[in-house]
Amino acid sequence: MSNDLLLNPRTYDPKHFDPETRRLLRATIDWFENRGKNQLMDDYNDHVFTADFLEFAAKEGLFATFLTPSSDAEGDENKRWDTARNAALNEILGFYGQSYWYTWQVTILGLGPVWQSANEQVRAKTAKLLSEGHVAAFGLSEKTHGADIYQTDMVLTPDGKGGFRANGSKYYIGNGNVAGVVSVFGRRSDIEGPEGYVFFTADSRHPNYHLVKNVVSAQHYVSEFRLEDYPVSAETIMHTGEDAFSAALNTVNVGKFNLCADGIGICTHAMYEAVTHSHNRYLYGKPVTNFPHVRREFTDAYVRLIGMKLFSDRAVDYFRSANADDRRYLLFNPMTKMKVTTEAEKVIDLLWDVIAAKGFEKDTYFDKAAKDIRGLPKLEGTVHVNLALIQKFMSNYLFNPVEYAPVPTRLEAADDTFLFHQGPAHGLGAIRFADWRAPYDRFAKLPNVARFREQADALCELLTDNAPTKEQLKDLDFSLSVTQLFALVVYGQLILEQAELTGLDTDVVDELFDVLIRDFSGFATDLYGKAAATDAQVAWAKAAVRRPAPDAERYARVWSQVEALSGAYEMQP
Repeated sequence: MSNDLLLNPRTYDPKHFDPETRRLLRATIDWFENRGKNQLMDDYNDHVFTADFLEFAAKEGLFATFLTPSSDAEGDENKRWDTARNAALNEILGFYGQSYWYTWQVTILGLGPVWQSANEQVRAKTAKLLSEGHVAAFGLSEKTHGADIYQTDMVLTPDGKGGFRANGSKYYIGNGNVAGVVSVFGRRSDIEGPEGYVFFTADSRHPNYHLVKNVVSAQHYVSEFRLEDYPVSAETIMHTGEDAFSAALNTVNVGKFNLCADGIGICTHAMYEAVTHSHNRYLYGKPVTNFPHVRREFTDAYVRLIGMKLFSDRAVDYFRSANADDRRYLLFNPMTKMKVTTEAEKVIDLLWDVIAAKGFEKDTYFDKAAKDIRGLPKLEGTVHVNLALIQKFMSNYLFNPVEYAPVPTRLEAADDTFLFHQGPAHGLGAIRFADWRAPYDRFAKLPNVARFREQADALCELLTDNAPTKEQLKDLDFSLSVTQLFALVVYGQLILEQAELTGLDTDVVDELFDVLIRDFSGFATDLYGKAAATDAQVAWAKAAVRRPAPDAERYARVWSQVEALSGAYEMQP
């Protein structure tokens, strides 16, 4: 059953990983379960910083084991940067609370510039700090400029002794209150333009590092900090010039991928809680789950969650298989940041429509999920920025395929070294893809996959016969509406690839594409309403709307899987 794809702490046993990875993942689950739901909820409500979790992680060597590349591990065979096991830990941490995931996530971002650097002193010191239980932070964003890498007010002034003094502030910096390693992006005062960029390391414990405040009202710490005449020696400089710029973008490619697995973990826990509550609550003498609209909302939420899991798991394979000649992961990365995270919002909204007032109760996990899920699409440049990035790939993806060797499932214990040798962050429009039609063809017997394929083919016709004009492409309100349609085609491709690799129940696949057909029709309707659309494009939009192929028996079989979630997991008090 597709339920097996969902994390269940009662039965979790990741046999596909090595013994130490299994031990650490299981130990993490046990730590949370032993803390109990009441303590976790109280700590969240009272904004108690996650210091207890960081103590556990330090004792177990969790971050050091998972986030130290083998080249810096001094022979420890368990240390490596393994995207598959990192994704598993992301999901577990999200399952128990986003604040715990956040400390791990921003440590990953802080380490990105370090492991991309050729500065052996910085690398060795960072590996040592990780082994001692320290965490990292990513000092990129600023209050005035946000994450605009082209502008920074963190200024490094030469000190006349071969080093610099750094002055400036950073904003929205997770772990900035405790990080032993803070990767800071700035610019030299004596060099204009991109050649003046610098990435260096700072330490939150240094007297010239001033913690201003936590800028959010939450359990985790999202800091504003200020450097005042902070000494920057050559030994702490990781990147300069264009390399510093690329290190920033490539770090985002590595780190922000984690948003998808966090959303999956959050939605999975919320799903268990919502289904269990509703199935055991009676209205008018019937279980709430007997009402047809409730079943529809739960079923839609369930297949959307399965789709999130399938896409993200398959994207891991592309990340791990990436090389200089295969950079397809650069499309699938913004897809996880935009599409999977917005799907997570939809799942929570569907569940909340059913459980209603229950979702506001402070002693529920759902109350936290409903608050935290909103942040994921907004943590990396907003949906619109990621859609604009996805748009760059559209032409080659749809119309210019090339042959690639098949990408296998990648769960082996290996370092994903290419992620720290990605090279210059440009040339996205030149990246080529395998023929997206192939996985759709292999599932063509499923009515809703076939019907969605009609919509995908129609999108290709729109782009060849009535393509957006230069003026329309400048109108982001219009062009991003087209990109939403394209994103669905990409989403469906990886879902089908993973469904095939895992032998997923075809009932669930077809029910999932029932949802995707409705989504495509919705975006087509949105395009229909755009003032900038031509008559021909309006006519196309009307013709692109499809009705899913209904099947009452298939729907009933999928509903039985949803119903089986009732009581399947409840966290210990």
